[in-house]
Amino acid sequence: MAEDVVFQKIDMKGKDIITIHDLSSKEVFHILKTTEFLKEKAKKGEVYQPLKGKTLGMIFHKASTRTRISFEVAIWQLGGYGLFLNKNDLQLNRGETIADTAKVLSRYLDAIMIRTYDHEDVLVLAEYADIPVINGLTDLTHPCQVLADLFTIYEKKGRLSGLKLAYIGDGNNMAHSLMYGCAKVGMNIAIASPKGYEPKEDIFISAKKDAEITGSSILITNDIEEAVKDADVLYTDVWASMGQEAEREKRIKAFQGYQINKALLKKAKQNAIVMHCLPAHRGEEITDEVMDGPQSVVFDEAENRLHTQKAILTLVM
Repeated sequence: MAEDVVFQKIDMKGKDIITIHDLSSKEVFHILKTTEFLKEKAKKGEVYQPLKGKTLGMIFHKASTRTRISFEVAIWQLGGYGLFLNKNDLQLNRGETIADTAKVLSRYLDAIMIRTYDHEDVLVLAEYADIPVINGLTDLTHPCQVLADLFTIYEKKGRLSGLKLAYIGDGNNMAHSLMYGCAKVGMNIAIASPKGYEPKEDIFISAKKDAEITGSSILITNDIEEAVKDADVLYTDVWASMGQEAEREKRIKAFQGYQINKALLKKAKQNAIVMHCLPAHRGEEITDEVMDGPQSVVFDEAENRLHTQKAILTLVM
């Protein structure tokens, strides 16, 4: 890929990354192309540091492995500095408003990444900050993960448009962002969840509008076999996410049968790949046999968080 891909006319400097729905299809593909460019450079051992002197503030209200490490390594590899801020480091817990915090951080930093529970907190932070705000995860959406997922699928399949992704499990933030992401790139998506655990209706409606533009389809069903039929990608997530620990036993009962295992994998296309955003509860939503099997791309997917987030930072900072 030509080096000037990063400097194409699609100007994303200063842009917030809150949901994939907020991005145009051209912007999504620009992020993916930039990811490819940066990954190629990294694999060749080439130093590329367009963010020298830049500082990324990273606010964490939720624990993290991949998000923290990938963002911290990403900004460092790009020549900048990542400042880790947990919930006890800021005055937010002592009564300072998010709006005031946003205004102050804008005077010190070049961008903010936040991983938190309430999606509204990210919206308020973005409204009052004068610098780009990146959603590292909320209970509603997880855009950075899905952008990495789309790149991984492109790497493995050579295309995105016209493929089918089957998501098996909770209609959570991952299901929401996968609907948005697939709709933007023309991928078909089928989501199979138990009754009462389907994705939010308003997310489905807004994603469907994007899908109508790109010609893709979105199916919400309780029927696992219907979702998996002719699927190019099988995807799952934990049955009980952070903050849902009290519901764990109830959810384990509700999600019985909503597991990606060898028998289910055989009902998808022969060359289907298997994905999981991690962390995985092995033996629940996915079996060891599948996760460690030849069709799993789970750890390639995890690696691509780094490359995709480097692309996001390069483009918006």
